[in-house]
Amino acid sequence: MLLSAPALAAGSVEFHMSADRTKVGTEDTFRVDIVVGNMPEGAVLQFPAPSDFETLSRSQSTQMSYSVGPGGAGVMRNLQKYTLVMRASRTGRLTIPGAGLQTATRTYKTEPIVIEVVKGRLAPDKPPPRQPSNPFGFPPGFPFPDMGDPFGDQPDPLDQPRIPRGEGDLFLRSSLDKAEAYVGEQVMLSLYIYSRMDLMSVDSVTMPKLEGFWSQDFKSPSELRPEDAVLNGVRYRRYLLRQKALFPMKSGAFTIEAPAADITTGVYFAGSRVHKVGNPVTLAVKPLPPGGDGSTLVGSWRLTREVTDTEVALGEPLQLKLILEGRGHLQSAQVPKLDVPFGLKSFEPETSDKPSTQSGQLGGQRIVEYVLVPQQTGTFTLPGLSLKYFDPEGHRWEEARVDPLALTVGPGANGATALGSGATVGTPDGPKNQLVAGGLKSLRHTAHFSAPRAAFWSQRWFLPVALAPVGLALLMGAFGLVRSAFGGQSPESLKKKQARAARKRLAAARKLSRAGPAADFYAEVERALTSFLDAKLGAPVTGLTRAELDVRLAEHGVVEPERKRLLAVFDSCDLGRYAPGMADLSSRARALDDAAAAMEGWG
Repeated sequence: MLLSAPALAAGSVEFHMSADRTKVGTEDTFRVDIVVGNMPEGAVLQFPAPSDFETLSRSQSTQMSYSVGPGGAGVMRNLQKYTLVMRASRTGRLTIPGAGLQTATRTYKTEPIVIEVVKGRLAPDKPPPRQPSNPFGFPPGFPFPDMGDPFGDQPDPLDQPRIPRGEGDLFLRSSLDKAEAYVGEQVMLSLYIYSRMDLMSVDSVTMPKLEGFWSQDFKSPSELRPEDAVLNGVRYRRYLLRQKALFPMKSGAFTIEAPAADITTGVYFAGSRVHKVGNPVTLAVKPLPPGGDGSTLVGSWRLTREVTDTEVALGEPLQLKLILEGRGHLQSAQVPKLDVPFGLKSFEPETSDKPSTQSGQLGGQRIVEYVLVPQQTGTFTLPGLSLKYFDPEGHRWEEARVDPLALTVGPGANGATALGSGATVGTPDGPKNQLVAGGLKSLRHTAHFSAPRAAFWSQRWFLPVALAPVGLALLMGAFGLVRSAFGGQSPESLKKKQARAARKRLAAARKLSRAGPAADFYAEVERALTSFLDAKLGAPVTGLTRAELDVRLAEHGVVEPERKRLLAVFDSCDLGRYAPGMADLSSRARALDDAAAAMEGWG
């Protein structure tokens, strides 16, 4: 078409200004477009400078267009479009003065634009589908090139942060990912820098106090990484400074104070340091609805159970794990307590956490591990467990549960069907969490010097004292010979002798307290106590259950406090063989002291 045109001529100057809206709020931004066609060389464009409006940004685009003039002559037009993003500073019926274009021969002026401004923010009407613009009267159907939107598709300005007045080039902005939440529900607090200038560094970041929340750092970038963002039609570079995950601990309306930071702008050595204060944010926290049966767990959770085996022999320890995993505040999660049926002995469980993050949500696993030791043969049922939690997305209470589990206990290696108080069974694979102490250095005393004294063997009392043990030994020997000649040992004396032997065995166990496996030490303490009871009761106690031993002690007149003390020593020995964390020196010393006290308490 261009080659066939008889001539190309420059068209006349075209100049006009328009606004995308005629009614706005004081918090709204709107666009004013100034279009110049065939701007003469050397012409100067004069932008409007209204006192009642703030210009937040300005952009420019250029297009070439072609049209057919009178007589079939081709006319080439150069189109320049200037877009101003503006915001009103007060309410009322306000006027934007016309723009001016000064050429060498003439001055052009556009018509002013009247804008009605109300307080607050108005949602703009949805624009009609975009059609190619035709500001210069092209023939119908002529493919006029689109001037283009320098900002692209924009989100609803009601969902965007507010640009501070007078600080449109650089400001801090705090935001929450939700305006309301339930007690215990995660809320993400983000702190951004919006900037239209170069940044060198950011330091002295002051985060607000978070009273009423449990908080955890989510992101704390070590360097500034910009990303493009358009805020109310204004293009910015956005920098993430901090992100924190918040969990409200009580209901109510909360205001999180404004953060602050020192920001250095500029490039290389031409920097300028400014102090910026952000904005406060508010959060409405709703209480949990009824129906939780006392639970305060919020999020999405699952409860599972793992057991090493469901068929074991008598006295063979097994491990059972309760695992609570999901999304939410892991630190406040409480795993249901396991009720162990009679016939199974349970030791104090160990709890461990494995935090994780998935899709911006905190969570993880809480694992509670039990060690169970069967005390008698048979079939035992571990009860089912359940835990209620509130699902904030579904706005309802849910329940995580595990079904009951049957355990079968067979006879031991020697055919035993019950585990007695003095029996010794296998232990788990070695002691756990064993501590080895290096001991303490001996104390250093200050020396004192004195004059030498006379040798003690030169004293008068030395000879009688030296001969006294010999005479006493001869006397005791003679008494023993006489006693053996006139009568044997009485049952009472035999019991006392056996009790002394048990105490000596406890002394042997004391030697194992500083070295050797924990299982050998606790087994020796248990055998010493069992021998003591055999001597005191006059009958073996090996093979008796705890309940049978308690009855036997009561029949021999042992008061209840002393019975409980003796049975507690047996429990400590079992705990030392099976449970981790009992191999340290302090636990062994405590077991020895408890056993000695139990023996001395009887007499």
